[in-house]
Amino acid sequence: MRLAFLGTPDFSVPTLAALMEAGHQIACVYAQPAAPRGRGQAVRPSPVEAFAREQGLEVRTPASLKAPEDISAFAALDLDAAVVAAFGQILVAEVLEAPRLGAFNLHASLLPRWRGAAPIQRAIMAGDPVTGAQIMRMTVGLDEGPVLGSCETRIDRADTAATLHDRLARLGAQLMVETLARLERGEAVERPQPEVGVTYARKIRPSETRIRWSAPAARVDGQIRGLSPFPGAWFTLPTPRGPVRVKALMSTVEAADGVGGATGAAPGEVLDDRLLVACGEGAVRLTRLQREGRAAQDAEAFLRGLSIAPGVRLD
Repeated sequence: MRLAFLGTPDFSVPTLAALMEAGHQIACVYAQPAAPRGRGQAVRPSPVEAFAREQGLEVRTPASLKAPEDISAFAALDLDAAVVAAFGQILVAEVLEAPRLGAFNLHASLLPRWRGAAPIQRAIMAGDPVTGAQIMRMTVGLDEGPVLGSCETRIDRADTAATLHDRLARLGAQLMVETLARLERGEAVERPQPEVGVTYARKIRPSETRIRWSAPAARVDGQIRGLSPFPGAWFTLPTPRGPVRVKALMSTVEAADGVGGATGAAPGEVLDDRLLVACGEGAVRLTRLQREGRAAQDAEAFLRGLSIAPGVRLD
């Protein structure tokens, strides 16, 4: 089919690559404009734009695909369908209706749970045991369209936002190819989303990244893994030179005698010499950390450079 592809971050690239490998004609790729990226904050093209240009594809990067001239240029592509994967812009009805068959979005959750911007992070933070990827027909409502394809994956206790992101990107790419093949054959079945179970995955706010040790251990662990590696859940560590900000990038929930409840240790108190930390209920063991301005390290290496004795209180 003749397609336009609309996507921006790393998550989108496997889908674009899979569409090309499946033999579809990519008439044009749309991505968000180049922006400051990386530690140096140099202005760089998005991963999708960079990949598309390497493949010799036409790329357009409008700041907003709403201007009449941009909508007309999109309609003039004479598309069979538009494929969207984490594009990062709200698309107006004129754009969604321009392709012959419509516009189809890859979403990284099992709708209607976690509609919105951060479904991968929210699923881990909420302790969901299962998530998935789905292909839906796009409508003007936020992730409200009918679903044409679905796949599931378990959320492992060792999953972070990064590992789940990569797995769903691979699964979603294959799902998109399979769904478009059914659509081309006229065999695709569209199922309306259930009216119950709707939740919204709003963007991660800065206020959500600081660890609240008073929360139950399972919730603290979900926050750490759900925000790893970016933006990262963090705490402050007291040192003789003042508090040091540290990101916790990986953790496990562990039992600890006397932790939690009226007789337990104070939330945030370090319980042993291997970074077992008391929470409001239970404890978490921090296994990967990153000091501000330093590289990430496993806990053993981290503790060689910065000793943290039992009884220290993390804030």
